[in-house]
Amino acid sequence: MSTQNSEPEVPVRRLDRFLAFTALGIAAASVVCFFAIIIGTAVGMDQSAFGEGAWPFIAAIPYWGLPVAFLMILTLLIMSFVRKGRASTRS
Repeated sequence: MSTQNSEPEVPVRRLDRFLAFTALGIAAASVVCFFAIIIGTAVGMDQSAFGEGAWPFIAAIPYWGLPVAFLMILTLLIMSFVRKGRASTRS
């Protein structure tokens, strides 16, 4: 037995896709960099090695990336709720 959804179908905008995929990419890069730091520490790198080369950049990605990805997902959810609310009041 099939039930029909009484809510109107809301199209996915380009901005929504951009926010979703960018947040996913930033979060994935943050997790990969986090594990790279854990592996580097487990292998025996000393603290002075993390201050040179690409390591400061690798350490900054999880520090800034995860909060930015969280804010992007939160923005996406708020935009989606507002758009669905407006679509349901028009019907």
